[in-house]
Amino acid sequence: MAISRYLRSQSTAVSKLSNLRSSYRTSRLLSAGPDNVQESVKVQEAETINVPPPPTEKLLVLGGSGFVGSHVCKEALGRGLSVCSLNRSGKTSVRGAWADNMTWFKGDLLVPDSLKDAFDGVASVVSCVGGFGSNSHMYKINGTANINAIRAASENGVKRFVYISAADFGLAKYLLRGYYEGKKAAEAELLAKFPYGGVILRPGFIHGTRQVGGMKLPLGIIGSPMEMVLQHAKPLTQLPLVGPVFLPPVNVTSVAKVAVRGATDPAFPPGVVDVFSILRYGQ
Repeated sequence: MAISRYLRSQSTAVSKLSNLRSSYRTSRLLSAGPDNVQESVKVQEAETINVPPPPTEKLLVLGGSGFVGSHVCKEALGRGLSVCSLNRSGKTSVRGAWADNMTWFKGDLLVPDSLKDAFDGVASVVSCVGGFGSNSHMYKINGTANINAIRAASENGVKRFVYISAADFGLAKYLLRGYYEGKKAAEAELLAKFPYGGVILRPGFIHGTRQVGGMKLPLGIIGSPMEMVLQHAKPLTQLPLVGPVFLPPVNVTSVAKVAVRGATDPAFPPGVVDVFSILRYGQ
């Protein structure tokens, strides 16, 4: 009996002690006040930091004042890219509000020392340089000039290079030997210097509104209907001798779209892009 009374007294003492501790904690919380409670649970706000957007990579368009080159510049500017161009006359020969939104360099691709400033900080290049004349002149403009540009781009760490070449029109390559030999030489140099970032576009007849002096030539009047018909005639292009006649014309805006995409999209496959692929990518 004595042991039983002792155990009950110990249990009662423990219960009173527990109640006393609970009361003490409650009184502490009540006496802390709302200010102290807020202080104990206050979370410090994170500091807002204004991070500038990533810098836009620079695109250099060679021959940006020409028919195809001007459309490439407009397409790139429309995509928010930082665009510059190099030609022999600089900006003096360029008209249009779009030309004021980019940087112009004066230089000659046949004089490599005149290219240094234009290639500074450039991430990608589109070359629209080409021309006609004597065989020796055509080889220089279509071949040597572009080879110099490709080498300058490689030496300056350019990532991607798009070259506007031309489709093979069969017999025409014998009549315009310097033109086609020059382009083939430039293509070979590009594939050697940019095996993973070199893109070669081979359009046929490029149509659109072309500015010649003070006159506009609406080449689309002929080109658009032919494009609509011949884009479905790919098997005919394989016919001996006459096959190239069935190559569809391409709108200049499609060429510009594919050129800019090839120059700026790392996922765009390197290598040759024929007429039908230009039509597909340019939609």
